[in-house]
Amino acid sequence: MAVAAFVLLIVQVGREYEAAEEIRKIRDEVGVDAEVYVVYGEYDVVVKVEADDLRKIDEFVTRIRRLPYVTRSVTLISSA
Repeated sequence: MAVAAFVLLIVQVGREYEAAEEIRKIRDEVGVDAEVYVVYGEYDVVVKVEADDLRKIDEFVTRIRRLPYVTRSVTLISSA
Protein backbone atom coordinates (compact mmCIF):
# COMPACT_ATOMS: atom_id res chain seq x y z
CA MET A 1 0.00 0.00 0.00
CA ALA A 2 1.37 3.39 -0.99
CA VAL A 3 2.04 6.12 1.55
CA ALA A 4 1.03 9.69 0.64
CA ALA A 5 2.22 12.95 2.13
CA PHE A 6 1.97 16.67 1.51
CA VAL A 7 5.03 18.86 2.05
CA LEU A 8 4.47 22.60 2.57
CA LEU A 9 7.56 24.77 2.12
CA ILE A 10 8.63 28.33 2.76
CA VAL A 11 11.70 29.29 0.75
CA GLN A 12 13.81 32.41 0.38
CA VAL A 13 12.15 35.14 -1.68
CA GLY A 14 12.69 34.70 -5.40
CA ARG A 15 13.90 31.08 -5.14
CA GLU A 16 10.50 29.38 -5.51
CA TYR A 17 11.00 28.09 -9.04
CA GLU A 18 14.59 27.06 -8.32
CA ALA A 19 13.33 25.07 -5.34
CA ALA A 20 10.61 23.41 -7.42
CA GLU A 21 13.11 22.36 -10.08
CA GLU A 22 15.55 20.96 -7.52
CA ILE A 23 12.72 19.04 -5.81
CA ARG A 24 11.84 17.45 -9.16
CA LYS A 25 15.45 16.28 -9.48
CA ILE A 26 15.36 14.85 -5.95
CA ARG A 27 12.07 13.10 -6.80
CA ASP A 28 13.72 11.33 -9.73
CA GLU A 29 16.83 10.39 -7.72
CA VAL A 30 14.88 8.99 -4.75
CA GLY A 31 12.31 7.25 -6.94
CA VAL A 32 9.04 8.58 -5.56
CA ASP A 33 5.97 9.92 -7.34
CA ALA A 34 5.61 13.63 -6.61
CA GLU A 35 3.75 16.63 -7.95
CA VAL A 36 5.45 19.97 -7.24
CA TYR A 37 3.61 23.30 -7.28
CA VAL A 38 4.72 26.89 -6.76
CA VAL A 39 1.81 28.53 -4.92
CA TYR A 40 0.80 31.90 -3.51
CA GLY A 41 -0.10 32.45 0.13
CA GLU A 42 1.48 31.38 3.40
CA TYR A 43 3.58 28.71 1.69
CA ASP A 44 5.72 29.01 -1.44
CA VAL A 45 5.93 25.42 -2.68
CA VAL A 46 3.57 22.49 -2.10
CA VAL A 47 4.54 18.91 -2.89
CA LYS A 48 2.22 15.89 -3.03
CA VAL A 49 4.34 12.75 -2.76
CA GLU A 50 3.53 9.03 -2.87
CA ALA A 51 5.92 6.16 -2.19
CA ASP A 52 5.86 2.46 -1.42
CA ASP A 53 6.95 3.01 2.16
CA LEU A 54 7.59 5.69 4.75
CA ARG A 55 11.37 5.35 4.44
CA LYS A 56 11.27 6.71 0.88
CA ILE A 57 9.12 9.63 2.03
CA ASP A 58 11.59 10.29 4.85
CA GLU A 59 14.56 10.30 2.46
CA PHE A 60 12.73 12.60 0.03
CA VAL A 61 11.64 15.10 2.70
CA THR A 62 15.04 15.08 4.41
CA ARG A 63 16.79 15.92 1.15
CA ILE A 64 14.34 18.75 0.51
CA ARG A 65 14.88 20.17 4.00
CA ARG A 66 18.65 20.22 3.41
CA LEU A 67 18.30 22.65 0.50
CA PRO A 68 19.94 25.90 1.68
CA TYR A 69 17.07 28.17 0.59
CA VAL A 70 14.31 26.16 2.32
CA THR A 71 13.61 28.08 5.51
CA ARG A 72 10.65 26.10 6.88
CA SER A 73 8.79 22.89 6.10
CA VAL A 74 5.63 21.16 7.29
CA THR A 75 5.00 17.53 6.34
CA LEU A 76 1.54 16.01 6.52
CA ILE A 77 1.37 12.20 6.27
CA SER A 78 -1.96 10.94 4.95
CA SER A 79 -3.85 8.36 7.01
CA ALA A 80 -6.05 7.18 4.15
